[in-house]
Amino acid sequence: MSPVLAGVLQLTALVAALALAYRPLGDYMAAVYSSPRHLRAEKIIYRCIGANADVQMRWPAYLRSVLAFSAVGVLFLYLLQRLQGGMPLSLGFASISPDQAFNTAASFVANTNWQSYSGEQAMGHVVQTAGLAVQNFVSAATGMAVAIALVRGFARMRTGELGNFWADLVRGTVRVLVPIAVIGALVLVACGTLQNFSGIHEVGQFMGGSQQTNGGAVASQEVIKELGTNGGGYFNANSAHPFENPTAFTNLFEIFLILVIPFALTRTFGKLVGNVKQGYAVLATMGVIWLGFTALMMWTEFAHGGPALEAAGAAMEGKENRFGVGSSAIFSVATTLTSTGAVDSFHSSFTAFGGGIQLLGMMLGEIAPGGVGSGLYGMLVMAIIAVFIAGLMVGRTPEYLGKKIGTREIKLAACYILITPTLVLGFTAASMVLPDALGSMLNTKALGAGSHGFSEVLYAFTSGANNNGSAFGGLNANTPWYNTTIGLAMLLGRFLPMVFVLALAGSLAEQQPVPETAGTLRTEKPLFAGLLVGTILIITGLTYFPALALGPLAEGLS
Repeated sequence: MSPVLAGVLQLTALVAALALAYRPLGDYMAAVYSSPRHLRAEKIIYRCIGANADVQMRWPAYLRSVLAFSAVGVLFLYLLQRLQGGMPLSLGFASISPDQAFNTAASFVANTNWQSYSGEQAMGHVVQTAGLAVQNFVSAATGMAVAIALVRGFARMRTGELGNFWADLVRGTVRVLVPIAVIGALVLVACGTLQNFSGIHEVGQFMGGSQQTNGGAVASQEVIKELGTNGGGYFNANSAHPFENPTAFTNLFEIFLILVIPFALTRTFGKLVGNVKQGYAVLATMGVIWLGFTALMMWTEFAHGGPALEAAGAAMEGKENRFGVGSSAIFSVATTLTSTGAVDSFHSSFTAFGGGIQLLGMMLGEIAPGGVGSGLYGMLVMAIIAVFIAGLMVGRTPEYLGKKIGTREIKLAACYILITPTLVLGFTAASMVLPDALGSMLNTKALGAGSHGFSEVLYAFTSGANNNGSAFGGLNANTPWYNTTIGLAMLLGRFLPMVFVLALAGSLAEQQPVPETAGTLRTEKPLFAGLLVGTILIITGLTYFPALALGPLAEGLS
């Protein structure tokens, strides 16, 4: 079987699996977030944290709860790392330095999971399981809660109420993420993924000699890392490591875990607003972009042009033999079009244009299908922008799902789409004029002209501000400058957009729905899906094209 055919068959199997899971999972999540009942386990959690889950919150209260919970998470995870040296099961690892502890705490709470350290050489079992793995669950549940709050803004009228954050957080964790994670972890363990609490021990090498390795609760963290679109690896090699991702089947299964909830949330959206066709329109938009990017990535990687790539093994340079080019390309697109950041190959070793596709996927805002929760609310904000543009073209007040898109709503949507580019381009520009920051580009001279070195820095801040977490190799990000600035980019890139999303949801929930007329734009039709795709690509292109021209485009054309 040719590598191209193998890649196409894997993509076909993935689409089929996602299609089978779409309706039941989407309907189940709609039932979870609309149920008036609390499970016994959930009631115990509410009592422990002192929350009244039956109180309806307006957007300022909902936002305060999100920020307070996340701030406590950053503080707890920071202290856990700083105290690691004196804890049991630390495997003899020292406490993490202040700047790196801040970076890691910000990263995992912001659902980014950017890592400027090697997991197997820095983090003991307590930090990995009680700190990082816990944040993998709750940071994903937080994103889902904010998305559901925005959906309620469209569904509710003249109340301004968005639900209860604590109820949404606990339900997303207990009823959605934990059950799927348990099943997924059992699948990974059955396929050979590591799951234990062993210490450091010597293992033999194939070519002779030995090396040190340590065990850990890898499978349980691996499954939520993908399912919650987190991305942080237990080992430095991430999902390219055989202890995390041992076979071609587990590789495809992990891609499925990355995509299943973000795609299924469009069904949840349609059910909660009372019109499943609206969910299908958003799904079609996400699907067109995802399939288009995947096809383009597979084409560029199988073409593998350039003498350096040919000399190093063509398209297989930087990729795992057990996965191949096609599966690595599918994984790469899935992880950069979502806020996952997990990698099963060396992103910096992709072709120049392949690296550009990875960058562009994150620059879209990771909305096709995007992160767990963040992809849906990002796409709905872009839908509001598209409706506004359509209204300008026909001279009509824009409406979406029966809600008028007025001055307040469009200002909030505009602020949302401006935050991330400001962070990415601002921090990248600052890094390019500071000698110490430039010194972190370790392989600029080897790759020529500095375009790849620029791409490394641009990729780092794009990944951080968009809460992705993947990286181009060759950039030493474990410095005070990058640890601090990328940490800030992750926090601001995660929580500032949430401010505007929740304010937008509150504004929509206060409105009285307007009746549909002959002039109302039919947002469930293919025409609107096409308009939405065009709006996303045009806004992203106008924003980032100069930076892309200096990086991957310049490298690819040189």
